[in-house]
Amino acid sequence: MSQSRTYQVRTYGCQMNVHDSERLSGLLEDAGYARAAEDTTADIVVFNTCAVRENADNRLYGNLGHLRPVKDANPGMQIAVGGCLAQKDRGEIVRRAPWVDVVFGTHNIGSLPALLERARVQREAQVEIAEALEHFPSTLPSRRESAYAAWVSISVGCNNTCTFCIVPALRGKEKDRRPGDVLAEVRALVDEGVTEVTLLGQNVNAYGSEFGDRQAFSKLLRACGEIEGLERVRFTSPHPRDFTDDVIEAMAETPNVMPQLHMPLQSGSSRVLKDMRRSYRQERFLGIVEKVRAAMPRAAITTDIIVGFPGETEEDFEQTLHVVRESRFAMAFTFQYSKRPGTPAATMDGQVPPEVVKERYQRLVELQDQISWEENQKLVGREVELMVSEGEGKKDGAHRRLSGRAPDNRLVHFAVGDAEEPRPGDMVTVEVTYAAPHHLVADSGVRNLRRTRAGDAWDARQGRPVQVTKPDVLLGMPKIGVPDEQPAPAGGCCDA
Repeated sequence: MSQSRTYQVRTYGCQMNVHDSERLSGLLEDAGYARAAEDTTADIVVFNTCAVRENADNRLYGNLGHLRPVKDANPGMQIAVGGCLAQKDRGEIVRRAPWVDVVFGTHNIGSLPALLERARVQREAQVEIAEALEHFPSTLPSRRESAYAAWVSISVGCNNTCTFCIVPALRGKEKDRRPGDVLAEVRALVDEGVTEVTLLGQNVNAYGSEFGDRQAFSKLLRACGEIEGLERVRFTSPHPRDFTDDVIEAMAETPNVMPQLHMPLQSGSSRVLKDMRRSYRQERFLGIVEKVRAAMPRAAITTDIIVGFPGETEEDFEQTLHVVRESRFAMAFTFQYSKRPGTPAATMDGQVPPEVVKERYQRLVELQDQISWEENQKLVGREVELMVSEGEGKKDGAHRRLSGRAPDNRLVHFAVGDAEEPRPGDMVTVEVTYAAPHHLVADSGVRNLRRTRAGDAWDARQGRPVQVTKPDVLLGMPKIGVPDEQPAPAGGCCDA
């Protein structure tokens, strides 16, 4: 195979898919492909698909349709479809789009290079859907998108049976990695310059169920706290059913575990939660929120909510609004219920009319936007330390700003002013000057810049000369007296 053949991976869906796509890219580069430059036609186009939402199908087949004339004009081009939708539709993809060369499932992403070569030699589509996991994704080669932050998968699959969710059928039963393997990967990443990791699992806080340790997740969080050079630890997504006090204690007592929690609510109605098979009720969810806030008063809590689940009444929806008001979420990812064939909810009585779902959805969004704005306004005037990020601010260039993430994961756009420009992965301290519902602005200039090994790693990836990082660089006048109060924590696959 020629070294000049190029690839492009297009990713849809959750963080698990983003992580899988990094593995797909690593596999292809190991096989001799090169990443295609922007605005060029790749020799290999891989779609890593999601099946959670109803429009996922339309989006995939629409994109495949757009590629057909491109492939007709480039006979050597190959198209591959993987991910959850491939696991679900299998041979249907080739039937509807016969110009696709390879279809592979969630359990056998490691087979992609061999399937592409087989399709090229045999000149016919290759469909291979494994029913069980062949390789844990994190054991495969990777081309990570970030030099300073990384996903680390601690489990795959899900043992829950939520009636609206098709993912357990596509990802399989939960399979956990051994803690030593997880920590070895984290240490290796830190050695490469990574300073932030996000632990991933379909139901991340059920980690350990496969090897019989119900406190394995809290122990893992504490162990991450002992890794020198690891500055930030996050995780997603936990299930309220499995959210135990030892996890809250580990979050509060481990300095590098960030004061951020993404915990899917789905509905505030206990009756609807029962129909969803969510195995917790409103009181349980609010109880967890109360405990988290008692242990970490400024923790930013985000969530997922489904509007219009079959049988949802106006009273049920009002219960959801009640939980939103009580929880004061920093942000909520809101969805109109989407019927997915193969799930129990798809055939339930009481399907809510689309116009009712749309009206309720709008009310929920307006309420959450107001709460998010009010919570963000509390940060105006506070100093916050940001990890500088790359590509997060769409208008940063126009406003001469950079962007970064606060400890609680809130997005902050900040002005550098006359200070030395930080690199992605570096840490800056800024004062928040403006709040919007979904972001903050800090136009007061950089108060402190701390150049980091993560910034060095970003420089190296850009091919820039890397100098040894110096101790913290202070900008501006030092302050005398009691340090300022820390900033309010600011704030995700099918979620738990």
